[in-house]
Parts: sequence; structure tokens; C-alpha cells
Amino acid sequence: MTTLSPGKTANRQIIDLIKWGEDYFQQTDIENPRQEMEWLVSDLLSCSRMELYVNAKTEVSAIQLKTLKVWMQRRLAGEPLQYITGKTEFFGLPFHIDANVLIPRPETERLVEVAIDIAQCGNAENIVDVGTGSGCVAVALAVKLPSAKIIAIDNSEDTLELARKNANSNGVSEQIKFLQLDILSKELDDNFDLMISNPPYIPPNELSTLSKGIRDHEPMQALTDRNDGLTFYRRFAEKGRDWISKGGQIILEVGRNKHPQKVKQIFSNAGYVNLNMFKDYNGDDRVLAIEV
Repeated sequence: MTTLSPGKTANRQIIDLIKWGEDYFQQTDIENPRQEMEWLVSDLLSCSRMELYVNAKTEVSAIQLKTLKVWMQRRLAGEPLQYITGKTEFFGLPFHIDANVLIPRPETERLVEVAIDIAQCGNAENIVDVGTGSGCVAVALAVKLPSAKIIAIDNSEDTLELARKNANSNGVSEQIKFLQLDILSKELDDNFDLMISNPPYIPPNELSTLSKGIRDHEPMQALTDRNDGLTFYRRFAEKGRDWISKGGQIILEVGRNKHPQKVKQIFSNAGYVNLNMFKDYNGDDRVLAIEV
């Protein structure tokens, strides 16, 4: 790991710190060194990246510089930027984030888009989000569907506490009820118009294909079912008719390669007829909607 030396930057002006950090990051495999340095400094100073250059000659304090060096060391060790700052953005909304939850990804925004379209067309108001994690899906749905009532489920109370924080900071805490429950062994008490989930779907033998940053830092229980990547989908196919009202929908994120067709086959074998696959922005099948 590259060692950060305090003696390398006697100047604490913002513009010089950005260049100093960029030079360090260029010695690593970080793809966008200047952009990442801008993100770190802007978060350190609670300002936008544009404001960094408006105030380019402003000096940071010694304490701020010390914090920045610690953050840079963590980033050079491979820790994702979102865990370092404790913040991320999803669906245009701000979220608190920590290492107990997955970092929200663009393909999951596609999951939310599909759910919003289906909910609006079918007047779905009772929604359950299974495996809510940071709460990003439930919160985004609540913001875009103000009449919806959402149950957000996770088996970790620590995770649910973070999700509650995100619901509160985005002004939708009254719309979402958070529930600790293991969906693989427990039943849902209510019937819903729509169920949405981005479950763990990476088989253990494919974990090595993930980037080191994901493998080393993101929660393994949110990435893999430690089986064949299909455990949760079988459960949803088995219980879908019990949990979802007739004419309702189950909307699921699916993996890559052959995974979408395997999931689709599970539901076909269980007798579901109306199955619709949606592509992400790269043209890959990533969201499956199943009518109950």
C-alpha cells in the first residue's frame, strides 16, 4: 500500500490538496484519481465538487487534513469510497451507507423504475420490499409513490436501523414500516399488491469474479445465498400466491449470464404464466416481473 507522508503537502489549499491526492491515487489502480479526490475533499468540507474550485485557495484545517489522509489510506487499501464517506446516492436521493449493507447500484435503479411503472399502472398501494438493506429501494418507491404503504423487511436489526435513518432523512418514514424477519423461514402476515426484491444471487463459485473491493468489503450475506444463487427465488415462487394478491406482481432483480433464464424457469415450473423480463441500460436482462 502507498504510504501517505504529511511532509508531501505543506500547502493546505483545496486546489493543491486535490492535485496532491490525485498524484498519489495515480500510483494505484484507482480508475479516476482526480474525481475520487474531489469526492473525498468535497465530502470532507460538506460542499459540492463545483464549490471546491470556487473556493480553490481556501485552506483546510490541520484536523481536516489528518482526516483526509486517513480516508486516502483506506481508499488506497481498496475500501469503497461510499463506505469511507458513509454516503451515497441512489435514484437521485441521498443515503447513509455502511459496511453492513450493499452499495446501491445502477441496475437496482432499473428495478425501481420497473416497479414504479407497474405500481402506477395497477394502482398498487401495498408493497413489500424483501431484503431492504440500506432501504434505498423502499425509500425511492415511497418518494415516487406517495400514496403507497410499504413494508421493508430484513433479517438484521442493525441494517434496519440504517434503513430507518434513510427513510427519516428522505422524509418518508411515515410511509414505511420496517420489520425484522427471515423470509426463508418465516411467513408474511399480509397480502400485498406488489413484492420487490434484490436478493443474494451470486453462487459461491462465482465470487472470485467480483472485484476485490466488493469481495473484501461488501457484506457477504447480501451477495450470496451460499448455494446456487437461486434459493430466494425458489422461496418466492413457492409462496408468491400466498403473499401477493391475485393480479399483483413480484418484481425481482436477477444476475447475469444464464441466471435470468434459470430464475424464469423456476417460476414457469411453479405454474406462473405471465413473466416479463426487462433489460438494464447495457441491454442485459436484469429485472423479472411475475404476475400472480
